[in-house]
Amino acid sequence: MGLNSNKYKMIVTDMDYTLLNKEKTVSPRNKRALRGAMDKGVHIVVATGRIYVSAKFYARLLNIITPIIASNGAIIREGHTNKTIFKSILSTDVAIKMIQLCREKGLFCHLFSDNTVFTEKIVNVSSRYSQWNENLEDEDKIGIKVVDELEEVVRNSKNEIVKAVVVDSNEDSLRYVRNSLNVTGLANISQSLKGNMEVMNKGISKGNAIKILCELYGIDRSNVIAIGDNENDISMIEYAGLGVAVGNAAESVKERADYITGDYLDDGVAQVIENFVL
Repeated sequence: MGLNSNKYKMIVTDMDYTLLNKEKTVSPRNKRALRGAMDKGVHIVVATGRIYVSAKFYARLLNIITPIIASNGAIIREGHTNKTIFKSILSTDVAIKMIQLCREKGLFCHLFSDNTVFTEKIVNVSSRYSQWNENLEDEDKIGIKVVDELEEVVRNSKNEIVKAVVVDSNEDSLRYVRNSLNVTGLANISQSLKGNMEVMNKGISKGNAIKILCELYGIDRSNVIAIGDNENDISMIEYAGLGVAVGNAAESVKERADYITGDYLDDGVAQVIENFVL
């Protein structure tokens, strides 16, 4: 039995480079650990920067009932019912500013809704999602729409854009866009992988999403375990009673974590659950 095995009531795990292995599946050991925790009454939550429809696909692999935090906290939804718990539509001003800054630097911005990526060119993010779609059933595919001007997508409220993303190897250009957006004070800017930048409304983060779920379920933050690897996980690692960095996490994440578990390739998520919950 793990240390303080009855203390923790919620486990929140990031997906890429945390829960998912290099084949982008969930290992048997991680599945067993999560199932064991759920059987003890612990709430299991997946939290990701991914678009909701992609996050839902992977959550279904766990074969457990779990709330899904998608787009870095801009959406919280029950995966098994599709009931929306929380949704933050990206400010028109922020989105248009992001689009214009990217265009100025020759970068391609992508806009995310629940299930669709809007772009002016199939490149980077949209290119990866296009490849991902090839082996999926229609219900699991991510919509990809190429448009003439992203500004028109933003101005159409029916699209309900929750996040803007740019991926590029030009760190100077990304830094320029990030700094220019930071000056506005209207956005929360994060990173889930090297060379990417993700923009949500100010105050939107995985940590904020966990706070919402804690209030919904009547759980104190001290009874939460949060596990992650990159900058967009810091808010939830700092919010949780036990903030955990996987062994492959960025140094900035490890510095803020209460505990460092094994590498994602060594079932680091399962190690945490076995040590502290089961």
